Amino acid sequence: MKVWVNKGFSISTNKEYLDFDLIHNFLNQEAYWSKGIPKETVKKSIEHTPFCFGVYKGEIGNEVIEQVGFARVITDSATFAYLCDVFILPDYRKLGLSKWLMDIITNHSELKGVRRFMLATNDAHSLYKQYGFEQLDNPELFMQKVQKSPYQK
Repeated sequence: MKVWVNKGFSISTNKEYLDFDLIHNFLNQEAYWSKGIPKETVKKSIEHTPFCFGVYKGEIGNEVIEQVGFARVITDSATFAYLCDVFILPDYRKLGLSKWLMDIITNHSELKGVRRFMLATNDAHSLYKQYGFEQLDNPELFMQKVQKSPYQK
């Protein structure tokens, strides 16, 4: 577990600090990629993801903290990583937290040497480009299997 502190905010990979209800609420109600996601699916995704990054208002260990952001990285820590479920709550945007979070993630010692680091985004291309992410060189090489609206009944 690692903790980073900057200007009254903290980032930690300790899953014990995660506010599961906050994460589920955002992913279920706010995120375009996961509307309607069941609690059990969010719980399972966090349990099986090696790197979950919580962003907190306050310094861990020094005061009461409040979660204000989240990201997770699915990886084998050697050849492949997938960044997903990245968010900063609306009231905390424009404070540089997403940039700080991306700096922490892309420079993490266990993720830095990964051969292929991927993500999907609808609207944050300019953020991710700052950290070396770019359009696929050969998108025709990639395939996917997607369940359309898996959380809608």
